Amino acid sequence: MEEPENRELVKIILERIGARGRIPFAEFMDLALYHPREGYYQSSREKIGPGGDYYTSPHIHPIFGALLSRQLHQMWEILDRPSPFNIIEMGAGKGLLCSDILAYCQKQWPDFYQNLTYLIAEISPALQDKQKFLLSRFGTGGKVEWVLPDALMNGTRPFTGCFLSNELIDAFPVHLVQQSEGRLWEIFVTARDGSFQEILGPPSTPLIEEYFRLYGSTLTEGQRAEANLKALEWIEGVSRALRRGFVLTIDYGYEAVELYHPERGEGTLLCYFLHTTSSNPYQRIGHQDITAHVNFTALIKKGEVLGLQKVGYTEQYKFLVALGLLQELENLEKASDRYSGPAFLKNKLSMRNFLIPGGMGTLFKVLAQSKGLDEPELLGFQDPFRRA
Repeated sequence: MEEPENRELVKIILERIGARGRIPFAEFMDLALYHPREGYYQSSREKIGPGGDYYTSPHIHPIFGALLSRQLHQMWEILDRPSPFNIIEMGAGKGLLCSDILAYCQKQWPDFYQNLTYLIAEISPALQDKQKFLLSRFGTGGKVEWVLPDALMNGTRPFTGCFLSNELIDAFPVHLVQQSEGRLWEIFVTARDGSFQEILGPPSTPLIEEYFRLYGSTLTEGQRAEANLKALEWIEGVSRALRRGFVLTIDYGYEAVELYHPERGEGTLLCYFLHTTSSNPYQRIGHQDITAHVNFTALIKKGEVLGLQKVGYTEQYKFLVALGLLQELENLEKASDRYSGPAFLKNKLSMRNFLIPGGMGTLFKVLAQSKGLDEPELLGFQDPFRRA
C-alpha cells in the first residue's frame, strides 16, 4: 500500500531546496508542519484521539483537566484573586483541556469561574473551528477568547494569570546537529532525483553552538541531537506577555544532562502517524507529526534570565497525585455502584493510565515558573507520598 503524502507540500519543499541548494532541517520541519496552506497542522484531517495520530492527556480522561483546575485555582488565590485571572493556552488542540477546566471550575468554584478568562492562541484555522464548536456551550460573553500568537507575545497587552501549554514545545521546529571529527555540525536537507537527503555543514547560526554551551552538554563522537531555538524565542515572548503570575509547561522531555546523554546517540526525533512511531521525517510528508523531546534545562535557565523563577519541576504522575489523583481513584471505587460495569472499568483504566511506569506519567514532565512573586509553593509540586 502506497504511503500517503502531500505532493503539493513536497513540491514546495523541493522548490525551496532547489533555490538554495540545501536548507537546515529546522526549516524543513517548519514547512512540513506549519506551511500556511499545506502544513500538517493546517490540515482538517483528524490528528488527536482514536482516529488521529496520537493521544494527549486530556483525551485519556477529564480528570486531567479537573486536577489542573485545582492548581490554577490555587494560583488565583496566591495572586490575591485578580479579576480577570487569565489562563492563556497555546496550541489547544481540539479545545478539550479548556473544556474540562472550565466545566470543573464552573461546578466547583463559581467565584473563580466568574473571574477567569480563557485565551487560546491558535495558528490553525481548522483547529480553531473545532475549538469554537466544542466550547460554544460556555457562551459568547468573552469567557473564551481567541488571540493570534504573535499579537499575544509582543507584550503590548500584558496579562496576569497563567500561561499553560500541554504538548506544545515538542512540536517546535528543531535544528539537528551531529558531533563529528571533534566539532559540531548541523544537518541540512538537500535533494537528489526528487528524494530528500541529509548532509552535514557548518551551523547555519552561531546560536546553535551557544545553545549547547549554555543549555546542553558536549556530545560524543557521532552523536546526533536537537537544538530547539524556537523554545527560547517562545519563553522570551511569554515573559513579555506575562505581567505577573505563572507559566505551566507540560511536555515530554528531560533536563539537559539526561537529554544529551551518550546513550541517546540518535537524538529524540519522532514522527507519529495513526498511533505508530517512526524516526523518518522524510516519509508521509504533510500526513505525520514530527516532534522532539523538550530540553527543560533551556526553559529553566533562559527563564531565570528573563525574570521567570522555577517554582517546581517533576514527573507528571507525581504532579497529578499531589493534586489528588489517588483520592479520585478511591472515590471512583466507592461510587462504583453508580456506573455500569463497562463504564466503571473504562473510567478506572483510563485514570490509571497516568500512573503506569514508562507511560505518560513518567515520560511527561511538568515545569512551573513564576513572575513577580516571592517563592510561591504550589500544590502540584508537594511530595505526593508524604505522610499525612
